[in-house]
Amino acid sequence: MAFILSIDTATSTGSVSLARDGKAIQTLVNEQQQDHAATMAVYVQQILREQGITAAELDAVAVSAGPGSYTGLRVGVATAKGLCYAWNKPLLAVSTLQMMAQGAKDAVQDENAWYCPMLDARRQEVFTAIYDAKLQPVMEPQALVLEPTSLDAWLAQRKIYFFGNGSPKWAAMLPSIDNAVFVDHEMTAAHMAPLAEQLFHQKSFADLAYFSPFYLKGYYFPQKP
Repeated sequence: MAFILSIDTATSTGSVSLARDGKAIQTLVNEQQQDHAATMAVYVQQILREQGITAAELDAVAVSAGPGSYTGLRVGVATAKGLCYAWNKPLLAVSTLQMMAQGAKDAVQDENAWYCPMLDARRQEVFTAIYDAKLQPVMEPQALVLEPTSLDAWLAQRKIYFFGNGSPKWAAMLPSIDNAVFVDHEMTAAHMAPLAEQLFHQKSFADLAYFSPFYLKGYYFPQKP
């Protein structure tokens, strides 16, 4: 029996979830992005207290590793690292895009389709990937500048579900295509549960000293005139 605490702050919605054997048993969600640094530690304490679990009983801490908000990812990773160091627990780094695909797949339950999470990266750009029903990447994670024909080669092959806060701008420019289906999907740390469980049993632990978020592209610093 594995107890894994998961933390996600990759987007404007932050959350903490406790899972047992790959299934989330409680999740707390904060929708105020500017409060992530203050609320995540509080949520950790609350969820352990309400579930009657001590830090010593946890087997690992998982974190949404990116891509996503630069500041949000740093908050989540710093929190997870601090807990792992203080509690002497292994760190599990879960792809943000893959955990989004996990959640959408659980909701849609279409084994013949592909799943395409899209995170808004400003302007016409998104962080995205395409996963099959086994959550293996068909198109590797990347920062993609959207054009109406950007994913034609993939859409020609099978139905693809699109979701995430970057998908509305893709929907706005995409011609009507039968294989393109848009679904409303809210990501939380609960969707990390099966992926974190798999990493734990594979002993695929992140290096606590050197791990950093998967940003996908460098941070842009606007120049003052």
